[in-house]
Amino acid sequence: MIDALIIGAGPAGLSAAIACAKQGLSVRVVDEFYRAGGRLLGQLHQEPDGTWWNGIDEATRLDREARAAGVEIECGVSVYNVVPSPTGWIVSTTTGEIETPQLLIATGASETAVPVPGWTLPGTMSIGAAQVMTNVQRVRVGERGVVIGVNILSVAIARELQLAGIQIDRMILPPASTVTGNAGVPEDVMRSLLRVAHLAPSPIIRWGSQLMKSTWMQRLGVSLYPPQGFSMWNIPIQLRTAALEIVGTSQVEGVRIARITPDGQPVAGTEQIIPADFVCIAGGLSPLAELAAIAGCPFAYVPSLGGHVPIHNDQMQTSMPGLFVAGNITGVESAKVAMAQGTVAGLSMSYSRGALTDRELLENAIRQVSSVRQRATIQFHPDIVEGRALVGKLALAGSVNQS
Repeated sequence: MIDALIIGAGPAGLSAAIACAKQGLSVRVVDEFYRAGGRLLGQLHQEPDGTWWNGIDEATRLDREARAAGVEIECGVSVYNVVPSPTGWIVSTTTGEIETPQLLIATGASETAVPVPGWTLPGTMSIGAAQVMTNVQRVRVGERGVVIGVNILSVAIARELQLAGIQIDRMILPPASTVTGNAGVPEDVMRSLLRVAHLAPSPIIRWGSQLMKSTWMQRLGVSLYPPQGFSMWNIPIQLRTAALEIVGTSQVEGVRIARITPDGQPVAGTEQIIPADFVCIAGGLSPLAELAAIAGCPFAYVPSLGGHVPIHNDQMQTSMPGLFVAGNITGVESAKVAMAQGTVAGLSMSYSRGALTDRELLENAIRQVSSVRQRATIQFHPDIVEGRALVGKLALAGSVNQS
């Protein structure tokens, strides 16, 4: 029997595996993708200091370090059931059952689907799929496309597609509905973008965002928002335009759009069809937590963390004996935060097994998570710190084991 099993070979899972292995534990990592790295494999962006974050390079580094430490990594393996046993956990995979006393679920996040009329046409894909096809598979998704959904993730990936030589005609909003929620309301979208306006390449946008602190100024800004939008990297971001329908016969041929009011309602007489051979739909990310639910882990719904998250303490322990979580399953944040959380989880698992005797090492790792979070230039959701604090309180109230 191995000492620890980790589900998910992304930034959190690999970092946890390295931390465990360095403390002498036997570790196995399983992942359903054909190579390790998780969402790191699709990431390529420029940091505010001018340096480039290359996710593939980071994934390669973590993979090599883990294997050098003796970690067994099995890719192309799916997990479909997790049940407790007298000695820990029994994990059912497509290659057989695995027994382990310590289990870490680091399954990351999934994209939220946003239905738009015509979205079943070939050539329509999620923004994350376009990122993987471009940066991992090296497949050109099209020549000229439209991104439906304006958020932190879609803006970053639109830039990545542009760097690959793909024309992004414009970024627009989805149609306002009960399903799309705030994503189809210009005022709400503007508020979310103001949180990352400091990263804009244009000094005018950065300066202008400083004037948009009050609610009435934001409403005024949306009312006066130009029809052609503002451009970032020559990509028009049109907050007062929505996609009404993706059109085409056997594949995407264009998008029917219309001007919208500040609350997201179409303006009569403004409809037109713009040509496109592909469409990316961006609905945001939410924790991929089904396995934790199957295991019986208690959950909490915390919007600032992206949705339902398993309750856990700052050591990444759940209330289930021997069950740990780390990365975006605990709340959607950056890969750097996930890596820091993974290290905490690995050290916490080692401490629980008696392999780690220096408690201060674990405490330092916990503090490092907060430090990385504070330095993060991008947060996918507002009030992330408050959301983390709420989960911590729930963990204490639920008597999550503090080893």
